[in-house]
Amino acid sequence: MPNEPDNACFVDTNIWLYAFLENESNGENARKSAIARKLIRENDAIVSTQVINEVCVNLLRQANFTEEQISNLIEAFYKRYPVKELSKAVLLLASQLRQRYSLSFWDSTIVAAALSSGAGVLYSEDMQHGLMVEGYLEIRNPFIEK
Repeated sequence: MPNEPDNACFVDTNIWLYAFLENESNGENARKSAIARKLIRENDAIVSTQVINEVCVNLLRQANFTEEQISNLIEAFYKRYPVKELSKAVLLLASQLRQRYSLSFWDSTIVAAALSSGAGVLYSEDMQHGLMVEGYLEIRNPFIEK
């Protein structure tokens, strides 16, 4: 895998959404928002085009973002973070990962993009915490108490 900084990590959609949407009336979501923001601030986050798409559609639906806000967000993602495109190689790797790890279609494309980006950690709330993929990529749920 390519060498990335020690704090390079791939960040899944749900972590970004907690960082962007804080529900102060819900203590658990406020806690998750704080953790997500800290994680993104203190690491070299990597995203994929799939993650950007999923974040945007959720912000349109859940937070009534305008198209101007979505355009600004897309620009910000590309300016601030490495963005892994879903190439033929990534999609073929995703197919192999689905067979080996019994991942869903969408999770496998996230994992394949994370592997292809060279990140050693994939932060996600929705995948199996602690799973090592291909002996290199560890999936971590940042909201699990240590």
